Amino acid sequence: MIKLEVCCYSVGCAITAEQAGADRIELCAGQAEGGLTPSFGSLRLAREKLTIPVHPIVRPRGGDFCYNASDFDIMKNDIAQIREMGFAGVVVGMLDDQGHIDLPRMREVMKLSGDMAVTFHRAFDMCQNPLVALSQLTELGVARILTSGQQQNAELGLPLLRDLVRASQGPVVMAGAGVRLSNMHKFVDIGIQELHSSAGQTLPSTMRYRKAGVTMSSDDEFDEFSHYCVDGEMVEAMKNALVLMKPSLTNV
Repeated sequence: MIKLEVCCYSVGCAITAEQAGADRIELCAGQAEGGLTPSFGSLRLAREKLTIPVHPIVRPRGGDFCYNASDFDIMKNDIAQIREMGFAGVVVGMLDDQGHIDLPRMREVMKLSGDMAVTFHRAFDMCQNPLVALSQLTELGVARILTSGQQQNAELGLPLLRDLVRASQGPVVMAGAGVRLSNMHKFVDIGIQELHSSAGQTLPSTMRYRKAGVTMSSDDEFDEFSHYCVDGEMVEAMKNALVLMKPSLTNV
């Protein structure tokens, strides 16, 4: 059966996704930055409240995926903490300054992760040679690669996604970025067996009083009186649709 992973930026959203039928949660903070390491409080609550597999992302900052020594020390500490808390998996990725997989550090990550399933995230979409990267990640033993096919969204990346599915001798190729109810069939048709979606919506703040002229954000366009969350009805609709779809074997 095709699996649906839902990207969640809070434990509350993760609970909604689980209740709606999600197969797995990628737990993050920092939606505006594309996902950052969740707090200890979020991790602890997730372990208490969720029963489906939860894979926290380990990403210490926004921006590129070429990390300095301090960044990497933070990542190692976070991975060790996540492993000790008993999570099923972890989501991580890093590149060197030439856009190749940072193999020495990824070897450390794999060792630190122990029995956790390691997903190499969309740092893959920023690497120089995706097929070489696939081979390297296969040798490392990562469980899956989250990718948009090196395009702004996964629908545009369908040609490379198809090539990756055909070439992979190990990691699951999981399509993510712009995966929606309306286009899921396109990924299934090329043999994708795991999909990643935020299935999100923006809701207005419950604040009645709103202080004019004061903002906490450096981004003048950012709306502080709204927040992004999982749409449970959408998750349910996506999962129900996937149940009716049969994984394609003819294009793999």
